[in-house]
Order: sequence, then C-alpha cells, then structure tokens
Amino acid sequence: MEAMKQYIEDAEKALLHTYNRYQIVLDRGEGVYLYDIEGKKYLDFASGIAVFALGYHNEAYNEALKMQIDKLIHTSNYYYNVPAVEAAKKLKKVSGMDRVFFTNSGAEAVEGAIKAARKYAYLKDGRTDHEIIAMEHSFHGRTMGALSVTGNPKYREAFEPMIGNIKFAQMNNFDSVKELVTEKTCAILFETVQGEGGIYPAEKKFMEQIKALCEERDILLILDEIQCGMGRTGTMYAWQRYGVKPDIMTTAKALGCGIPVGAFLMTEYVAKRSLTSGDHGTTYGGNPLAAAAVNKVLDLFEENHIIENVNAVAPYLEEQLDLLAETCNFIEGRRGTGLMQGLVCKGAVGEVINKALDNGLILISAGTNVIRLVPPLVITKKNVDEMIGILKKCLQA
Repeated sequence: MEAMKQYIEDAEKALLHTYNRYQIVLDRGEGVYLYDIEGKKYLDFASGIAVFALGYHNEAYNEALKMQIDKLIHTSNYYYNVPAVEAAKKLKKVSGMDRVFFTNSGAEAVEGAIKAARKYAYLKDGRTDHEIIAMEHSFHGRTMGALSVTGNPKYREAFEPMIGNIKFAQMNNFDSVKELVTEKTCAILFETVQGEGGIYPAEKKFMEQIKALCEERDILLILDEIQCGMGRTGTMYAWQRYGVKPDIMTTAKALGCGIPVGAFLMTEYVAKRSLTSGDHGTTYGGNPLAAAAVNKVLDLFEENHIIENVNAVAPYLEEQLDLLAETCNFIEGRRGTGLMQGLVCKGAVGEVINKALDNGLILISAGTNVIRLVPPLVITKKNVDEMIGILKKCLQA
C-alpha cells in the first residue's frame, strides 16, 4: 500500500492536475482483467474508454508491434510506408469508405473532418462563413475545433471564443435540425451513438431523415464513430446497422487497441472536392508503428470473429442489465446497443463506481448519472455474470 500511495503522491506533484484519477496504480493486464502494482485483480468493463477491444496481452498483437519496432517506427509523411498503405486498404474495405487520413487521436480526426467540410463548401462558393450543425450533449474531443462542436457548454465556456458558426440541435429530433439549416450550412455532425453524453443511440428514422436532407441540400453528413465504431455495436461501424452512409466519418480508440491512432475517412466524391496537397498534415499520423497496430487489429477482428462475439454476448448483457434494473430502485433503466451500454440511475453514480473498484470491477460513467459499460469485445457470458454479481452487491450497499 505504501508503494501505491507514493506513486500517487509523486504523480500529483509531477503531472498537471486535469484528471481526478481513481486511486489505484495499474501495472499489467491479461485478457479482460487488469492488475494494480500490488497484484489486486480487476474485471475491466471500461477497456481504457472503449479502446482495448482485443483484451490485454494479446500475443499476436504484441508480436506484430515488436516486429515493427525492430524494423521501422517513423518516417514522416514525406515518404510512403508499407504498413500505412496496407492499413488504409483494410480500413477502406471494412468501412466502405474511399479515402483515409490517419491521425494520432480521435480529436484530431474530428479536426480533419471539420476542415474537409469547410473546404468542400469553400470550393463551391468561395465563402468562409459556412455553418456546421452539431448535437446537444455530444462529445467530440478537447482540441479547439472538436470542442467547438461538443454540445456541452461546461466544456466550452472557459475557452471561448470557439471556432465560429456552430449550431446545436437535439439528437433524434429532426425538426430541431431542420430549423437550423440555412444556405450557409455545410455539414451536420453527430455521434452515431452518443458516448460521454449518456449513451444515446441515433434512431433509424432520424438517420434516414438527416441523410435525405443532406442529399437534398448538398450538405455533408459527418458521423463520429470514435467510441461506437470498431465492432462495438455489432457491426464494424455503427452507421452500417442503419444503412445510412456518411460523407465523412471519424474513427479512433479501438482502431489501434492501445496505440494512439485515429483516422477520418471520406467518399471519393468528397475527396475530389475538398482537401488537397498542403491543406492538412501531421508529423506522426500513419507512421509505421501506428499503422502496424491498425493492420493487426483489423486482421485479428476477422481471425478471432470479434464482431460475431459481440453479437453473441451483447443480448445476454442487455438481458442481465434489464433484470438488474428491474430489481434495483436506484436504476431507472438501460439504454445502448451492442457492448456499449448505459445504466441510467436516479442520482450520481460516482459512489457506486468507487465501490465497484474496491470490489475488483472497473466501470466508468457517462455524465453524472449513467454507469457506462464498454468492456473489451472479447468478453464472455461468464464475465457478464461476474460483473453483474459485483455491481449488484455495490448497488445494494
């Protein structure tokens, strides 16, 4: 315990205090379990905020990265590299999109998507006053552009002014979107399933109405799949469940399963009418190491039937969460899809999450009153039973 306490004290003296961290120091992982430096075991139902889809210590993934480290880590985008080319081809195949730009993070992917949309509109009429419609309660990242389209004032207010001409509509309320559309509107941007905002999936009718509006008015549809993508909802990307294809989409988190990497993708039509040489760049984006991670992740998704496992386990998870909600007065209900679930509670959930941690279960929240469950995509029904047992005990306490 003394070692744990000392590391935490050292961290608080050395690191900028922008996180209220849980009071454990994690050391290693195995499968769907994490261990702290004292050897305590935790069942992980957060997966590094929906990142570690393959679970911890996947040997094939680790070996692929070790091999690439010994070969070539970085070159810059002045040159081609084989892993990036291969990763882009595979990502195109599973996403159905046509062009890929690799970034270092999800927030950077959102930045690129915003720039692409504005350049698309600029090339049409030469104006620079175009507007983007985003959604209330959304979360797209902490950089200034991504923050500008994040629909939660508490994240934005201290950093005003944001980039201009952003309007906010209500998720799943088509009329609220339509009311904001003008001749200046260049893009409509939202998460296919809102994550930080409370686990709100888009409704099929809403998706179809937005798509029709975008086609009618030559507005770009941008879907943020950073958290809900990569198989988490039962298809590689959540929009594929609806059959509503975006013009631009963003992806990250589980794309690299721990290696920092993201991407924004677009159709060929948009690619030919937006960003061109000199418009956008990144030093590290798509370097050989990050691209090797993407390559291996996409291979392992196919080889290990990851999406099939999501579709096998998710209904059982939903069933068990619904049963828990029925028997616990503190829980109002469940919402979500696939292995992206939220338990909506009658009050703040921080105490429950802390109790769960004490009992060897890692959970996170989505807002103040939603327990968010985004486990590795390799979980089994047995892991669900273990989680429910711990959570039930914490809720009763």
